[in-house]
Amino acid sequence: QVQLVESGGGLVQAGDSLALSCGASGRTFDNYGVGWFRQAPGKEREFVAALSWNGYSTRYVDSVQGRFTISKNNANDTVYLRMNSLKPEDTAVYYCAAVAGIFTTTPARYTFWGQGTQVTVYS
Repeated sequence: QVQLVESGGGLVQAGDSLALSCGASGRTFDNYGVGWFRQAPGKEREFVAALSWNGYSTRYVDSVQGRFTISKNNANDTVYLRMNSLKPEDTAVYYCAAVAGIFTTTPARYTFWGQGTQVTVYS
């Protein structure tokens, strides 16, 4: 069983940056594809970014392309989402997720989820 814990959310002004972290306990991120998703009030959970299990491939939703970067540090079993040039429309609860051996942007295919961290961007 993999337990994921997100951190790093907060209240920031438009144009600022934040770095979210996702730690894993119970198992390493080795051989796991990882993703970040977000859910704004009244909206469905939305794909944000994904990183393949081997770290070679990434994918982003168009709205964050060029502003957000997903990465993984196998040494400390942590996945990061670096968010630059934040906009009010980025406001949401951000979740990290993991799935063994595949690279996907589909939430339903992810096996393990964190509890989420709130990101609020004001103008």
